[in-house]
Amino acid sequence: MIVLGIDSSTQVNTVALIDHGRLLTETIMNTRKNHSQRLMPTIDMILKEVGINITDIDGVAVSSGPGSFTGLRIGMTTAKAIAWSLNKPLVGIPSLDGIAYNAQGVSGIICPILNARRNEVYTALYRIKNGELERLCDYMVIDPVKLIKKLDANEGQITLLGDAIEEFALVFEKNLGDRLTIPTSANRLPRASQVAYLGWKRLLKGETDNVINLSPLYIRKSDAEMKLDQRKRST
Repeated sequence: MIVLGIDSSTQVNTVALIDHGRLLTETIMNTRKNHSQRLMPTIDMILKEVGINITDIDGVAVSSGPGSFTGLRIGMTTAKAIAWSLNKPLVGIPSLDGIAYNAQGVSGIICPILNARRNEVYTALYRIKNGELERLCDYMVIDPVKLIKKLDANEGQITLLGDAIEEFALVFEKNLGDRLTIPTSANRLPRASQVAYLGWKRLLKGETDNVINLSPLYIRKSDAEMKLDQRKRST
């Protein structure tokens, strides 16, 4: 089963192909270029790289959020268009799940953090249990200081992942000390291969999402929506 994985939930643009759980190819571009300009060319490139026609894929897995509102819409729209046009199954994989899976094999708490702006992060807490990723709480948007208190209430080591590390690493290191592990950049950013792998596991179970109804997991309203709410309250 060949699965195309797509993740454009952050400024990282990453696309991968796996075959029965085995990675065929993956590209990761951590730049600020527009996803709408590079996503389809990147998909075309990796298909040509391994000599596969897009009609040969058996399913599409896409990062469903949380993350960048624009990036999520671009990735979701692209994945839906491919799945719909080829009549292939589509599965959405929460972006935090995909990032957390980078830490497979570690012990203790796994905590991916994505920059949510306004001095907040998107996050959830995980652990690896019997070789499987287990989420321990709901997805949330939270102030890093409050998140640190939640982490400090748990025993054992803490592995921190995600793009918000660049902004908040010092405050986590100061408060969690030796309990904290921060992997190298290559191992803490979104990877489409993890999205594809988790999607493949869902497809093996016969699980699919509705191509029409699947929507991004935003967690909170966009800036425009919040400004509109403020204007309504002030009138």
